[in-house]
Amino acid sequence: MSYPSFFDEIPPLRVRDPLAEFLGAAEGGLIEYRYLDAVRLAGHSCPTVASAYRLTCLALAALYGAELPERGGVHVSFRDSRTDGVTGVIANVVSLLTGGTVDTGFKGLAGRFDRRHLLAFDAGQPLDLRFRRVDTGVAVDAMSTLREVPANPRMIPLMQLSLAGQASDDEMQEFRQLWQDRVRRVLLDHGDDPAVFVVRQAN
Repeated sequence: MSYPSFFDEIPPLRVRDPLAEFLGAAEGGLIEYRYLDAVRLAGHSCPTVASAYRLTCLALAALYGAELPERGGVHVSFRDSRTDGVTGVIANVVSLLTGGTVDTGFKGLAGRFDRRHLLAFDAGQPLDLRFRRVDTGVAVDAMSTLREVPANPRMIPLMQLSLAGQASDDEMQEFRQLWQDRVRRVLLDHGDDPAVFVVRQAN
């Protein structure tokens, strides 16, 4: 699979998955996820997929500090409905990285490793997402503000031409480059920008 080279510059997420360790899928349960994994899941790279990946990484770092985050050990709630806007896309990326599902995940073994009921929607909370450790109950609220990373002014007209089938090959290529450049800026130039990614202790 050929992909933009900047994907390899994006910091990976390392987690410990007790189920993977128990079943021998990963030594020590150690799993590394990269942005490319989120792209493969979604089938595309866009600011929404990028922000979901980065926000989850930041939230897990805030919850676990120097520890490795425990995959399957975090409950994530969304303020919006699963069908509102891009909530479902974000939830898919969050599910990949945290292991949590609403009711379709692994049912567990002898009361352990249950991955269901770790995602919830329509929650009454101040920010878009809330990440809560199942073991300690400590939680952080999180959201991303992508308007702080505006698109190049040429991108939308080029997208419209491309969607209408009226763009030349050069215009199509320029559109793709501008689209992915915004993704790059979200993840690399603004990956730790508190104006773009808000993560704070939940009350």
